[in-house]
Amino acid sequence: MNTPSGTIAERLGFEPGFLILESGYGDDCDESLRQEIITFTGNQFISDHAQEVVDAVLLWWRDDGSDLVDELVDALAYLSDGGPIWVITPKVGRPHHVEPSDIQDAAPTAGLSQTSSFSVAPDWSATRLVARKSARR
Repeated sequence: MNTPSGTIAERLGFEPGFLILESGYGDDCDESLRQEIITFTGNQFISDHAQEVVDAVLLWWRDDGSDLVDELVDALAYLSDGGPIWVITPKVGRPHHVEPSDIQDAAPTAGLSQTSSFSVAPDWSATRLVARKSARR
């Protein structure tokens, strides 16, 4: 999907060769977005069962009663210094919509800061989280 400022993969800050961990994949995920990222980076997604260090994390998150803080902390274990975690959530009015305040509340507890949000697919929005400077070693 092209936007005025490039592809969604480019807007997400991905680069060719990036290794991206994908977590929370389900039948409702946007396949065109997934394929665009795979094509752009030239790599398949790394599963959350792997033990590799990755350049970014793509976390599909829905309001289903799970603990977002736990998921974010788990994702940080795989992430290279400076890499983002993109929390992909259903838009308003879609099943399992996540309130932006839920992400804003969970991020600092996990040692992350929210930097931006935008639409990445017809039913999905993305929120970029990065490690806070004080949390980095």
